[in-house]
Amino acid sequence: MAVFAGASVLLTGCTGAPPNPNPRADAPLHTVPVDLPRYMGKWYVIANIPYFAERDFVGSRAEWKLRDDGKIDDHFYGRKDGFDQPERHYQFLDSVVPGSGGGEWRVRLFWPIYVSQLTVYVDPDYRFTLLAYPDKSLGWIFSREPTMDDATYRALLSRFDAMGYDTTRFRRVPQLPEQLGQPGFATPGKSE
Repeated sequence: MAVFAGASVLLTGCTGAPPNPNPRADAPLHTVPVDLPRYMGKWYVIANIPYFAERDFVGSRAEWKLRDDGKIDDHFYGRKDGFDQPERHYQFLDSVVPGSGGGEWRVRLFWPIYVSQLTVYVDPDYRFTLLAYPDKSLGWIFSREPTMDDATYRALLSRFDAMGYDTTRFRRVPQLPEQLGQPGFATPGKSE
């Protein structure tokens, strides 16, 4: 999840990513307004740009809950190295950046360390969303359902391309055991 990824970037200082070849790489990212109550709930990680802390996870998902104080309880769940492994859980606390329309969150990894999480797309029915990291080194495709057809996936990936992302770095996250080893899906235990 984006928050979990932010921790790895912060702690390592960089992602070690190759230069971004997208001709729109320098285009600024823009957040979209988000209806926070509608945005809450379970979101499955359909694809991400792999990095060391989230790499080798399968069945990953985020669960967001709006608190009475306006902050967001942010939970990440996933299984490291395969579906037969125990589920891991990480919890974070997010705050909506004032004036962002709900599209930018400050994620508290641990006090006093925060990272930014940008919602750069959400479909009108709140079935799919795209989360971005400000420097485009990390990105996520989320869905309310654990699977996504190829046409929808390609359409969402093309949105990232239009924003200046190097979309060749995205890998689909297996949500079901039968997806392991399929083309385009991340494979636990294999370097990306």
